[in-house]
Amino acid sequence: MAILPILSYPDPRLRLPCRPVEVFDARLATLADDLAATMRAAPGIGITAAHVGILERLTVIELDGPGSLKAYVNPRIEWFSPEKQRHTEGSVSMRGVTDELERPARIRVAYQDLSGAARTEEADGLLSVCLQHEIDQLDGIFWIDRLSRLKRERIVKKYAKGKA
Repeated sequence: MAILPILSYPDPRLRLPCRPVEVFDARLATLADDLAATMRAAPGIGITAAHVGILERLTVIELDGPGSLKAYVNPRIEWFSPEKQRHTEGSVSMRGVTDELERPARIRVAYQDLSGAARTEEADGLLSVCLQHEIDQLDGIFWIDRLSRLKRERIVKKYAKGKA
């Protein structure tokens, strides 16, 4: 497993929508393994191929340690609950900066596994937040886009100060 270089905000590639994965092969499995290693080294609990400049619809999420790693290929949200939840979010591409976002509390996601088999999963809690966050990234929506303009401007200023 290789640790890949992570793009840093405001790299324009973080705003590009990812193309669907069409080939399910050893290269895809290796990419998922490399993403997992990269995410753990960051550290983080979720990462997309877009975070490392590969514009393919692949994300890996690991909420409860190494045995909980899960890959989602071509994920899309089929259903959102009307109930909302607030959770602190951040990004491996914008280290050291977090803020609270409100998202649907529960979702249903359709995706493929690394072999290409179709799957559906319902999620709530932190998994729901992570899936929504990473699917946004695959769609070219960076997490701060979900904040008010004022909060977004403060975060960008704080992040720029920290990098200087």
